[in-house]
Amino acid sequence: MAKEATDLTTIDLFSDDKRPGRPKTNPHSRSVQVRINKRNQVKRDKTNGLKRVEFKIHENLINQLDQLAKNTGSNRSELIESLLVKALALDEN
Repeated sequence: MAKEATDLTTIDLFSDDKRPGRPKTNPHSRSVQVRINKRNQVKRDKTNGLKRVEFKIHENLINQLDQLAKNTGSNRSELIESLLVKALALDEN
């Protein structure tokens, strides 16, 4: 019996064939890759003098911040940082 590429009834003949798709380029699982990437990001941020801050605020305020960030052409993190810097500068005066 000849091996025909379009023959789906003899799929067992193709079990050793390479499957199409993205080749595996990293020996680690995805969860390990995420942990490694996050650790590297924290190291990069630390060398750049950045510190992570997390807090909870109401969704309406988030929407306002997002809109203001979009209008100013920055992201939410940069906007919050600039607002804090301005508030602290006003407090010093």
